[in-house]
Formats: sequence, C-alpha cells, structure tokens
Amino acid sequence: MRILLDTTYARRAPLSGTGIYITRVCEELAKLDGVEVIEAANSHRRPPAGGGPGSVRNLGSDLWWSATELPRLARRSGAEVIHHPLPARSVMTRVPQVVTVVDVAFERLPDHFDRRFRTYAHLAQRAAARDANAVICISETTARDVQELWAIAREEICVAPLGPGQDFAADRDAPPDRAPSHFLYVGDDEPRKDLPTLLDAHRRYRDRVSEPLDLVLAGSAAATQQGVRTISHPDRGSLHELYLGAAALVHTSLYEGFGLTPVEAMAVGTPVLAARVPGVLEVCADAARYVDPGDAEGFADAMVQLAHDPAIRDDLARRGRARAAQFSWARCASIHLDAYSLASRHR
Repeated sequence: MRILLDTTYARRAPLSGTGIYITRVCEELAKLDGVEVIEAANSHRRPPAGGGPGSVRNLGSDLWWSATELPRLARRSGAEVIHHPLPARSVMTRVPQVVTVVDVAFERLPDHFDRRFRTYAHLAQRAAARDANAVICISETTARDVQELWAIAREEICVAPLGPGQDFAADRDAPPDRAPSHFLYVGDDEPRKDLPTLLDAHRRYRDRVSEPLDLVLAGSAAATQQGVRTISHPDRGSLHELYLGAAALVHTSLYEGFGLTPVEAMAVGTPVLAARVPGVLEVCADAARYVDPGDAEGFADAMVQLAHDPAIRDDLARRGRARAAQFSWARCASIHLDAYSLASRHR
C-alpha cells in the first residue's frame, strides 16, 4: 500500500507533540512489509503568525497545499491513500483520505483559545473529519469526543494510542539511591496546560518545607519566580537527565487527547503527578498521583509528599514502567495500517 503522508507540521514544529507523532509514525510505518510511505511537506508554509495578515497568508498556503498540491502529488506518485495528520481535506481528488484527530481542546475549553481560531477549527476540522474515509484518534478519550461533538460514526474511527515522546530505552537508568533534585514540567505555556496553577502550587510547596526542590520548566515555557529554572528546548540527553533527577513530572494540563510526556516519564520511572482529566486517566490509569484540575493546594500537598517519601516515588515508578510498556509506536503504526485499509475500501 502506498501512502502519501503530509509531514508539513513536523517540518515546522518538530518538537511539538504532533510533530513527534508524525515523525515516529513515519519511522514505524516504513518498517512494515508492503507499506510505502511518501512524505510530503509544504516548504512554503511559514511559522504561526499569531493573527493578522500573517495568519491569513498561512491559511491561504494551507488551503493551496491541500486543494492543489497534495492531489497532484497523489496522482504523480500513485498513492492509494492520503493521510492528513491534522484534520484537513483535499477536495479535488478521488484518492481515499484519512485524518488524525489528536484532540479537540478548542471544543472542550473554548475560553482558552482565540475566538477566530476556535471558530475556524470547529468548522474546518469537523468538516474534514466528517468527509474523511477513516479517522484516526490517538485515544479513546478523543474518539468519544469526536463521536459526541462531531457526530463521527464509531465504525469510521481507529484508535491508535501513541508511544512515549522520546525513547530512552537504551539509555542508563538513575542509580537506585539517587535523591531527586527538582520537580519537572515538560511543554509549553499554552493556556490549557495551566501553568499558573503549577507555579502557584510550587510557591505553596516552597512555603511549607525547609529545603524545597526547584521546579524546572523544560521546553518553551518560562517564568520568573523564585525556585523556578527554565531550560529551553533541551536535547534528548539533557531531557533524559532531567527526568532521572525529578521527584515527579508535574502535569497540570486541563485537557489532553493523550499525554505524551506522562508516558515518556513513566517509561523511565519518573513519578507522574497530574491533573485528573480523562485523557491522562486513560493513559496513566493507576500509575500516577492525581489532583483535581486547577487545585494548586492539592498539587502542593502532593509535591511535599513526593519530595520527602521515597516509598511513594518507588511505587509510582514501578507502576509507571509497567503501564508505559503497554504503549509503543510499532503498535500505533499497525493500527494506522488498519485505518488505511478501512479508507481504501471506499475506492
């Protein structure tokens, strides 16, 4: 089977969750017998402009790419399926199409998104998913969301859970007696990640203990607060060291379609402290410590316990490793092949 896969988003945002998903799935699909992946990226697409003329220009580039270039590339390459890793559609082609829905945060948390974006995303992404021949969702949580909010039939959905964001399997583990040196947050400061609750919780935690651990923000998030350090976009080795030295990954996000970083943390034995939201509950099950979303006091209580009780950390580490072992990019890619087969029946 020959698949034309749009890798534009991975090209412009390789460290994002969606960028990692595209890259890792392409790698695993290439290993499957009988599958040929043709990667295609819109080299003219510029970074997000944050509104104004730049966003209009980017929208035009996206529409041109989907309407004109992807169908042309599909014809030239003899592709049997076009895969849009973000919901989009190519109307001028008879080639079956698959879309991936990572999450519908803009539907569940509309106040956390610009009105113009959420209106466009609601109309365009919903239409693309409804028009697709098969829909890939990265979790049962996302599948339920698109069924409920977009009226997508369950038989048109393939649920393909992701693997860990980074694969540290070949790297060394932390020494068993290594004391934690910090709490860790990995990601950006997108409003739904609820960084204010995280910073408030760490401030409360610091007020309660005599020798508080720092909070490390790794990624694109930043803050100027006592006891908070920022490490911008650490490389793979540095990120692994940050996980190994952490008392916990603190994940305050108000909504997740899946939760790459919790799986990443669990895979290396880093305890996970997370907001009790459906996507994370589905992924982490009983292998994380949960707090109600937005509860800074609850997060602070949990941080005190995790910093000072190695037995709790060890138990979460053990549970986390076992849970993370259930997720793999190879299985994810295999389910993608099921989606492609489902779509190709519509030829």
